[in-house]
Amino acid sequence: MKTDLDSLATALYVKTDDLLKDSPQLAPWRPAVGIAPRLGDAELVTLAMMQAMLGFTSEARWLRYACVHLRHLFPYLPQQPGYNKRLRKAVDLIRCVTRALACDTTLWTDDVWVVDSTPIECGRSRETAKRSDLAGWAQYGYCASHTRYFWGLRLHLVCTLQGLPVAFALTGAKADERETLLGMFEVEPQLVAERPGQTLIGDKNYFGRAFEVRLANWDIRLLWPARKGESERAGAHLFKPLRQVIESINETFKGQLDIERHRGRTPGGVMVRVLQRILALAAAIWHNDHTGQPVMRSLTAYDH
Repeated sequence: MKTDLDSLATALYVKTDDLLKDSPQLAPWRPAVGIAPRLGDAELVTLAMMQAMLGFTSEARWLRYACVHLRHLFPYLPQQPGYNKRLRKAVDLIRCVTRALACDTTLWTDDVWVVDSTPIECGRSRETAKRSDLAGWAQYGYCASHTRYFWGLRLHLVCTLQGLPVAFALTGAKADERETLLGMFEVEPQLVAERPGQTLIGDKNYFGRAFEVRLANWDIRLLWPARKGESERAGAHLFKPLRQVIESINETFKGQLDIERHRGRTPGGVMVRVLQRILALAAAIWHNDHTGQPVMRSLTAYDH
């Protein structure tokens, strides 16, 4: 199997089509009577992944490019309004495909996870913050890594050390990272129940005796660097290199998948655009794993 974009797209299409055949309830709802869509759901998911992989932040520009260069993969392509509506309705399907890809890798059973959150900026002017459809969900927050304030959301990610997305959540910028993490595990109790003795590594924001006890009840061992005034914690020598792993995963989303240039203006629009990037990363790791590539998180073979 080759490691190029066409091979990845074909493999993803087949995987998604098989998933929909086995679980047709995952497809977005549509009335039983009406015109059947000419672009299938598996094709839609594949097209969405390729858009994120190739770095097109404008749907109109993406469809113009696809009409010229991707007709051999997609005989029919919708107009921009139809593509946008189909994408927003396919949020749950994209999430399910992302999980199916993750489960179909050798990395899914890794016993060490890393957790972090990264800003998703949604606007910069005061008028945007007041008039945007995102007002009430998006908030003003502070990013310590870049020493800046921003207005928007936070993407909370639990990943393996190779960068495979295990769980994720999109919250307001002021949401407590610890409570968000606990909520992610409460929504999917089987995720941790199937992994006794899992190790979770976070930064200094994931602290607290009560928080550590709640994770221990799920048999999760929490490791985080010592805060100011605390004694050195076990495994402290591992935090510096592993912190770079977490930052490099975030940089893949920002530098290669343009997650901060999502151009979403509504909650549904932001959600699906963020999910496109997570799907693209999961698909690349899945394909690299199945083709025996030495670097699982490498996107170089697919981003052109």
